[in-house]
Amino acid sequence: MSMSNRARRMAQHHLRHRADAQLNLIPLIDILSVMVAFLLVYSTEVEVIQNAKGIEIPQSIAQTAPKQSVVVMITKTDLFVQGEYITSVAQIQGGRETLIAPLSAALKRPMLIGADMTEKAAAEREITIMADKSLPYEVLKRVMMTCTDASYGRISLAVIQKEKPVPAGQVRAS
Repeated sequence: MSMSNRARRMAQHHLRHRADAQLNLIPLIDILSVMVAFLLVYSTEVEVIQNAKGIEIPQSIAQTAPKQSVVVMITKTDLFVQGEYITSVAQIQGGRETLIAPLSAALKRPMLIGADMTEKAAAEREITIMADKSLPYEVLKRVMMTCTDASYGRISLAVIQKEKPVPAGQVRAS
């Protein structure tokens, strides 16, 4: 039984091109190395603040990223400094004094302050407050007053970047 011309041509074509059927990995390695370099460059700008499940952070449209700072976290029920439990929100609300004593003591620890701190450096120190958006303003105000009293010159409130609202003139009806 003889092969047709078309079948013979196809068999020769497959034999000729079988050697070229290997996967070329060089372009894939190039793409991966570019992606790794990209991720390394752009991941350094992100500051990770440990978030608790108990906090819903308000939103902001500010563009500047916060500097390295001490983190005060206030959930609906508790207050933490650098992840360590300090006091409860109920105790803050129940207290008569303006400043929160346990928070003040925690913020004045030498570990947070730094051994040789000049007055100018103390005024430049930053503290970031992560507070649940449902907390009463009175609690937040007392926490901020305590931070100022513990000589933290700059206080930031942690927020989530909100999408910029589209100006009314730019909205097109679809």
